[in-house]
Amino acid sequence: MRHRIVLFLAPALAWAAAACSRGAAPAPPQAATTGASPMIQKTDEEWRKTLTPEQYRVLREKGTERPWSGEYVETKDPGVYRCAGCGQELFASETKFDSGCGWPSFYQPSDSKSVTMQTDRSHGMVRSEVLCSRCGGHLGHVFDDGPKPTGLRYCINSAALKMEKR
Repeated sequence: MRHRIVLFLAPALAWAAAACSRGAAPAPPQAATTGASPMIQKTDEEWRKTLTPEQYRVLREKGTERPWSGEYVETKDPGVYRCAGCGQELFASETKFDSGCGWPSFYQPSDSKSVTMQTDRSHGMVRSEVLCSRCGGHLGHVFDDGPKPTGLRYCINSAALKMEKR
């Protein structure tokens, strides 16, 4: 039975990885940026108390939600997207666009200091992982196939975000 599940899930996971990594990963910044706010550090137990199980899996264990399953994939409301872990503002709705990849996509963060990047070599790919600069939570990945003016696509998990509507 276990092999059947793996065989069933393998094509879906391969499709999701390919859809999210259509573009080549841009190089991470030479020097890591730090946010204006001090770093938030909590124990795993403290994170588990404040996050839903899905938020914990994505933000703290570097998980990825299934494509098209996230709350904000098709949201078009004006507002700001904050880190679900610490509340730091990450993206403005004006920079959100429909990339067709199944996750909310933005062409730039609200402030370059609100996110940091690091190289992610998991799943047989090389990508630039996007992290919240304040709490270190995994947000998603950034690719170089986005629209102007930046040419970047920040592919972000809805579970890592909380939208504050205007």
